Amino acid sequence: MPTLSLGNPMKILGILNLTTDSFSDGGKYLEPIEALAHADSLLADGADIIDIGAAASNVDAAPVPPQTEIARLDSVVAALHDMGASLSIDSFSTPVQRWALAQGVDYLNDIHGFADEALYPDLAASTATRLIVMHMVQREGLATRADVSPDEIFERILTFFEKRLTALTQAGVAPERLILDPGMGFFLSTNPQASLTVLGRLPELADAFGLPLLVSVSRKSFLKALAGQGEVGEASLAAELFAVTQGADYIRTHAPGPLRDALKMLKPMEDGC
Repeated sequence: MPTLSLGNPMKILGILNLTTDSFSDGGKYLEPIEALAHADSLLADGADIIDIGAAASNVDAAPVPPQTEIARLDSVVAALHDMGASLSIDSFSTPVQRWALAQGVDYLNDIHGFADEALYPDLAASTATRLIVMHMVQREGLATRADVSPDEIFERILTFFEKRLTALTQAGVAPERLILDPGMGFFLSTNPQASLTVLGRLPELADAFGLPLLVSVSRKSFLKALAGQGEVGEASLAAELFAVTQGADYIRTHAPGPLRDALKMLKPMEDGC
């Protein structure tokens, strides 16, 4: 197992959902005052980046028109910029992505890994924005309940990234701007073992493409299946720490505080071994 190296620039993305039906906290932060207070709390707890989603992508979510998504984002982005926060916009809508690029956000996070080639000239021109290219078993829309075998999932991920990274770089997107997210939970399969398989093979994924990895396991369905339907905070933290030991460069989480505290403890433990 790879050892943890806190000298590397491992970063934490704190999740801010401006949605009505996100699976964990839908409806809690729709009002700008609540959203900004939560963002401030995430930063105080150790988040390096605020990852803002204004349209839920889970299997039970309703579609959100681009204009609604943009309005929700517009209500907080300028204020967060004024706070000096590093921002990521989580959206697979092309109009929303174009809007986000125009705001000069630091990261753009797409659950479909930037499938719309019509956006590629804008992506290539927005050199200050890094792109989180996520793998998902389906090609478009919200997540569905797909049953992909754990034996097949890793090869599917490799094939997806080979094709998508080739398309992006040929369109002029510099490789150093790219971050890979293999996806987790229902984005991969209804079978929890598929997510566990991918977590265990993160070093292979890093070696295959030589790019930083982002892992988002916080409160995911596969952890609920493993831990039961009660509190999954402890399971999320355990999976996040395991992902870091496997080489994850970014962790996207609802709870940056416990993760940051645990990382501080891991370093002296590693040094003492």
